[in-house]
Amino acid sequence: MAVEETLILVKPDGVARGLTGEILRRVEAKGYTLVDLRLVHADRDLLAAHYAEHEGKPFYEPLVEFMMSGPVVAIRAAGDRVIEGFRSLAGTTDPTSAAPGTIRGDLGRDWGLPVQQNLVHGSDSTESAARELSLWFS
Repeated sequence: MAVEETLILVKPDGVARGLTGEILRRVEAKGYTLVDLRLVHADRDLLAAHYAEHEGKPFYEPLVEFMMSGPVVAIRAAGDRVIEGFRSLAGTTDPTSAAPGTIRGDLGRDWGLPVQQNLVHGSDSTESAARELSLWFS
């Protein structure tokens, strides 16, 4: 079985709060390999391609604006079942209800803003990972 790869993003809120190192530490502590790492100032074209399936939804524009608000750390991570494993490590999307021990549960909170700032993104399937990795690591 081939080793799986996924895209992990430390979103602008995580970078601004100085949590990139802690997030990377948790990924590595879980036993995943950091294959590539980039600090990216994402532009509208990249984010439009990344979030294409959400275009037209009410949260789309605030999400794109948030993701353009500061640098993003893009991570290519590898390991057995890394997609499922990182999503478990990240916790549920809503940091208020994310379980303790997860990135969002321990480090995130609701700031009462128009878009949820929840520190990280992780690909949700092998297909999404391949598409997203090609966008962020072309």
